[in-house]
Amino acid sequence: MAEVRARLGEPEAMIEAKIGDRIDRHARRFIAHSPFLTLATADAAGRADCSPRGDYPGFVKVLGERTLAMPDRTGNKIADSFRNIAENDGVGLLFFVPGTRETLRVNGRAYVTDEPDVLARMRTEAKEPMLAIIVEVEQVYFHCGRALIRSRLWDPASQALAAELPSAGEVAAEAMGADPELLERMLEEGYRKLY
Repeated sequence: MAEVRARLGEPEAMIEAKIGDRIDRHARRFIAHSPFLTLATADAAGRADCSPRGDYPGFVKVLGERTLAMPDRTGNKIADSFRNIAENDGVGLLFFVPGTRETLRVNGRAYVTDEPDVLARMRTEAKEPMLAIIVEVEQVYFHCGRALIRSRLWDPASQALAAELPSAGEVAAEAMGADPELLERMLEEGYRKLY
């Protein structure tokens, strides 16, 4: 780290001052508008995992200035995040709002719950999650938009790149030695059942 600091220098005091330890009104509003985040976890050996989480804007609930609740919606049932949280409770969340350059970073400790009162708060269209992840917040701060500006993530012209990629069905079929058309139909059927 000393070598890294020698090259980068120290952060300005103003930058370090923006790191808070609670969900203030600005962070609360950003979370209420966010339909997508990434959840970073690691197992006991430090092997990292990062998974996407998404739902209607505000799917993550602010239970208090130092507590968040995130529903676990139907997915692939691999449960990497749950396994990691059971072994190592440190987590990092990165919230996105479409069209907004800045992101919101939240770091803390997590645990899994099936508390009925918490799950009821995350019901959508009569669907209640079976489990939720509670995050006890330790750090909160807005991250500048340089990465999203450089990536042109929200630029519609950038979305043309998607046409060059194989479909999820094609990728899965190759990995499993299965019929790509069948897997593509299964994926599409699963997507239609989301809501």
